Parts: sequence; C-alpha cells; structure tokens
Amino acid sequence: MLLPPRKFFILLSVFIMTTLFFLPPSQISLRAESAHLEKLERQFVSKLNPANLESWMKVMTARPHHVGSPGAKDNSLRILELFRAWGYQAEVEIFHVLFPTPISRKLELTSPIHFKATLEEMVATSDSAAEKIKAEGLPPYNAYSADGEIEGDLVYVNQGLPRDYEVLSRMGISVKGKIVIARYGGSWRGIKPKVAAEHGAIGCIIYNDPLDDGYAQGDPYPKGAFKHSSAVQRGSVVDLPRRPGDPLTPGYGSTKKAQLLSLEESDTIMKIPVLPISSSDALPFLENLGGRVAPSTWRGALPITYRLGGIGLASVKMRLKFSWDRVPTYNIIARMEGTDWPDQWVIRGNHHDAWVVGAKDPMSGLVALLEEARVFGELHKQGWRPRRTLIFAAWDGEEPGLLGSTEWVEHHSATLREKAVAYINTDGSTRGFLRIRGSHSLQRLAAGVAEDVNDPLTGENLFERHKSWSAIQSVSSERRNILKQKTLAIDALGSGSDYTAFLQHVGIPSLDVRFTGEAQGGEYHTMFDSFDHYSRHYDPGFKYGITLANVCGRLILRLSEGHVLPFDFEAAATTFSNYAEQVIQLAEKSREDAGIFNQLVNGHHFQRAANPTEPYIPPELKKIAPHFNFAPLRNAVARLKSAATSYKEKKSRVKGVLEKTHPNLEKLNSTLFRAEQFLTNSQGLPRRPWFRHQIYAPGFYTGYGVKTLPGIREAIEENNWDEVPEQILLTSAAIERFAAAVEKATGLW
Repeated sequence: MLLPPRKFFILLSVFIMTTLFFLPPSQISLRAESAHLEKLERQFVSKLNPANLESWMKVMTARPHHVGSPGAKDNSLRILELFRAWGYQAEVEIFHVLFPTPISRKLELTSPIHFKATLEEMVATSDSAAEKIKAEGLPPYNAYSADGEIEGDLVYVNQGLPRDYEVLSRMGISVKGKIVIARYGGSWRGIKPKVAAEHGAIGCIIYNDPLDDGYAQGDPYPKGAFKHSSAVQRGSVVDLPRRPGDPLTPGYGSTKKAQLLSLEESDTIMKIPVLPISSSDALPFLENLGGRVAPSTWRGALPITYRLGGIGLASVKMRLKFSWDRVPTYNIIARMEGTDWPDQWVIRGNHHDAWVVGAKDPMSGLVALLEEARVFGELHKQGWRPRRTLIFAAWDGEEPGLLGSTEWVEHHSATLREKAVAYINTDGSTRGFLRIRGSHSLQRLAAGVAEDVNDPLTGENLFERHKSWSAIQSVSSERRNILKQKTLAIDALGSGSDYTAFLQHVGIPSLDVRFTGEAQGGEYHTMFDSFDHYSRHYDPGFKYGITLANVCGRLILRLSEGHVLPFDFEAAATTFSNYAEQVIQLAEKSREDAGIFNQLVNGHHFQRAANPTEPYIPPELKKIAPHFNFAPLRNAVARLKSAATSYKEKKSRVKGVLEKTHPNLEKLNSTLFRAEQFLTNSQGLPRRPWFRHQIYAPGFYTGYGVKTLPGIREAIEENNWDEVPEQILLTSAAIERFAAAVEKATGLW
C-alpha cells in the first residue's frame, strides 16, 4: 500500500536522521564535506562561459605585448582591473629585468655567391592584428645571443645536438672557428648554440625546415595552420637548464635595489652570436654548401641535396648588436583571503607576455585562468568564502626566460616555503587530450578530476579519452598495458614554463595542465600566433578552453576546501621506485657498452671507414663504469613505499576527515604540503645549484625535457663516474627525508 506523500516524507526524514545519529562523527563529517564540495563544483561549472574566453583573447591579442612593451603594460593593467572588479585584492608587482632587443641584424652569404638574408617575416594581410603587428612587433631574433661581427665557413649540423657532433667527428668534420647552421627540433633551441660553442663554433644560425612544421606537414598559413616560407620561430637562448630568471640576479629577486652582475659575469648569457631565420632565407645558404652529402636522417624538405659543408666553399658573415636594456615586468597578483586557513595558499598562474601577439602562447591558458577567477569572484559575492587563500598570478616576462615568475619566487621564497600549498600552471593549450604533469603526490587529485570532467567532443571522461590517445600513440607492445590502466598517471616536469621556480627551486608541489594533440600547426613564436589563427584552427568556440577552466577550477576547489589536503604518496613511491630501477639499469648498460666497445677496439674490428658516411670508432679505450652501490637508493625507496602504504591505511581506518577543531589538523596539513620541500637539496645539482629538486629537473642538454633523478642519471650519462656515488647518497637522503615526512603525517591522523 502506498503511503500518503506527507507521511512518506516524514518517515524518510526520520530514517535519514536516525541513520546519521548512529554513524561515527567522522563519517558524518566526510559526507558533509563531500556534499559541500560537490555543490560548490556544480555551482562553479554552471557559471563558466566560453564567450568570455573568446572576447578576452581578441582584446589582449590586438597588439604585440612582449615584455617591456606598451602592449604588455596595457594588458597587465586590464587584467588588474578585471581582478579588482571581481572582488580580489590585486596589485602589480614589478621586477626590473635584463631584456635585450635587436639594434641591428645582418646575415650574408659571401661565397660562392652573394646573398643577403631578408630577416623579415610576412604578415598575413587578412589577419585582424596585421597593422599593429607590423608597427609594434619584435623582429625575428634570439634573446640573450651575444653581440658580434663574425665571418667563417658554414657547416650544417642537423639539429645541433651532442649526438650530431659525434657523427661529424666520425666523418672528420670540425666546427672550430666556423659558423654552424642547425634546424629547429630535437631539443630546446638554446641547446643548439650552447653545444656549438662547446665545440668551438663562433656563431650559430637556426632555421625552420618545412619538413618539421611547414608545407610538408600541411597547408601554410593563412590557408592552413603551418609555417609559410618566411615564418620564423623567435625565442630565448639563455642557458635555461643552468637557471631561469634574470641573468644578472642569480637566486634573488631583481628589484630596483638588487645587486647586479655584469654581462661578462653572467653564466647564462650565450657566448656566441645566434640568429633564427626562415626556410626561404635558409635555402641559399644550404644549397651552396659543398662537401659530403648529409646522412638520410638529417635531410629536410627543401628542394636541395643536403650537404655538410665545412670545406671552405660557403662563407658567411653575421653581425648582431643588441640593446641590453633593463625593462619592467608587470606581475599581477590577485588574492582572495581564506576563512579557516588564510596562511595556506593555493596558487594558480599563467603568463601574459608573448613574443608577438601570442594567442595560443600564452593567451589560451590565461583566458581560462581569468574565467576561473571570475566565477570564484561571483561565488564570493554570493556569500561563498574559500577555506584557504586563493592567489591568482598573471606573470610577465615568461618568454625570455621565466623572468616574472622566477624573480617573484626568489623574492618571496621564505614565505612560499611556509605557506604555499600547491601551484597550478597553464600555458598554451589547444583542443585534444588532457595532459597533466607534475608532483606525483598530487597524482590522485589530478586523476580524480580527470574522471569527473567530460571531453566536449566525445562526452567520455577525460581519463578515458587520454587513455585511448596514449594507446594510439604508443608502440603496439605497450597498448595492452595502457588500456588496462585504472587511473590517470601524470608525467614528470622538466622546464619551459612558470612552474619551474616553484617546483625545482623551492619545492612547492606543482601541476602543469593543458590540452593537446588534435590541433597541429607552425605558429609557435611567429607573427601569426594570432586570434584569427587560434579561433580558426585550434579551438573554435573555445570548447576546450572552457574545459581547461573546468579542470583547473576543480583542482583549486579540492585543494582549498578539504579539511585535510588531498595529498597521496603511493604514486610517488611507485614512480620513484621506477626511476631508481631506470638509473640502476642505465649504469649496468654503460658498463656493458664500454666493455663491448673495448673488445671491438682491442680486436681491431673497426678501422677508419673508406666510406666517410659509415660509422667510425676512434682507437681509444672507454673507461668502464665501476660497480656502484645502489643500496642506499633502494633502501630509501623501500622506506617511502612502506610509509605511503601506512599513510593510506591510517587514513582509511579513520574513515573520514579530521574536524577543523582537531588539534593536529593544521600540523598535519603543513606536514603534507611541505613534504615536497624535503626532496630538495640546498646544494642543488652539480654545476647548476639553482636547481635543487633531486627527483625532477630539465636535462642539461634537453632544455625543457625532464631528467628524473637528475644528479645520478646525468653523472652516468656523462661518464662522470666519480660523481655517481655522491649523487646516489644525496638523492637517497632526499627520499629518506620525504619518507620521514610521510611517516610524520601518518602519526598525526
């Protein structure tokens, strides 16, 4: 028999109240907190509007806005006004940084024919920002190149990486006293002149080969998304793997009163002249090279026979002069005070400067950040208050070398160590698949959000779509394991965006979030990274931009609202264990390779090849790596695994969350977010002390690409055997400290 509606609801209410009465308080607390968060996230998502992203991007890409330009100042003030209108305490924090711009650029082929490079980039007249780009845009150049007037023979060095010089050496080709020409790709651009200088070259030219991001990949802009023949990738060649930030203020903020190094004292300014050119400018230089034909893997898509040069046929003259001015960076810092734990900060950042107008890089990420901040401001006006303090940052000067964020972090490092819970970064983003990289103690948090947000194209959750994409991208032998994955696995961070100082210098847990994979193009650091290009080719309707805001907003809420911060250490323990096994295997492989090499040389199995393109092994013995004691590393990882398991079990037994009034709550949370700092070492890495994190760092010869357990790994890769034992102990000690912090957190539940 059906009960009357009134009686039914009375009985239902009694049942619910009775059930809650008999539940343990921790379970009541957990359900209440979960309901609070779910409601907040629904409210947040319901207010997101992609039209805002489109309108902000259009306005802020209407004129060039490189660091130090009027456009950069205008945008920073525009962002400041938005934050203040939304109810944030917002301010401009200015640092004065070294930013050289070109006074003169000349490049000539002087023999066997005369050719003067145009060094100009064609602007599509159909682009809505064309006139401002022509009038105010920076020309193609490489920031922090050395001044110089040089002349010498030209040598083609492929991508200009260490392995390319090994090939040239086997062919008997030296670049000492010569100018090299390298194509973009394979590594970060700054590695190319760095390695060239190490091999004695006096200058470096970098060009865009259409094989990589020009007509060989798709229609050139404006018909398609790829580079046209005059397009050039600008960019910095500061020695980023040594340290980012102002080259004249190592380790401290570049305030007006800061003590400055001289240009000669700086260890990050490039020592030789460097110049980027287009494929159309590169063609006459490359087609007039004589000498041997380049290996097949070195050949691009230009209609020439690729040769190596270096025989005195092609001679080049280069003249570069720069301003070497100090300019202001306008960092916008907006703050929304937390109610319960105002001294625990959740920080969200993206840069606002660009090489020209920068629609994809960086505005696609910045407009998502602004929409997140707008919605939080609206919720705030309706009565919501975050439990932890939210800080939104729009960084300036990222493009020349992470200047604004690095100087801010260096200047506030002591405060950040005390208060920064986590840093969430975005940068350029397009349509495609969710990619999250960062601290593995935040992997479970990231995975949970990926499962709760749906892809705007397919409707499946972002994790499932990411898994499908990863399986397609992988070799067939790995696909089965990828498809078996139950949760999102995040990648490690190298460098290349504003998370670097937070994670790798101070040890703040960090995540970098973006969408990628389905929008290919050649706009990177060119004049045509414009609103028209982005809205047409990359994210029409800004569907993925608003999904990025959805993801990052949920990350922020889950960090700001939970009584206990959502850190988990099992993924870190498993990942660090995998890294340890990798370096152990790398050391063993180095021994095996050296042994095989020496057997071949001693047996005279190799002589100088009659054909210069065949491999040549010089008659010298390699020093075989000793057997290293990896027991401290294995023991440290084992302790971390045990600590992570105990933390999870203790948290599970509590079956809820600690109340705000619990005496251990604040101590527990501070232990959780400061644990990452124990993975740093104040001595830093060998030859680059600024990088303090012992688990993640950019490679010395990769620039952006990550090297995990970098102290150990790079010592092995560079055959620096005396350094390996010391790095094993330092890395092991860092993991031991991290494990001890996890053990401490377990005891505080």
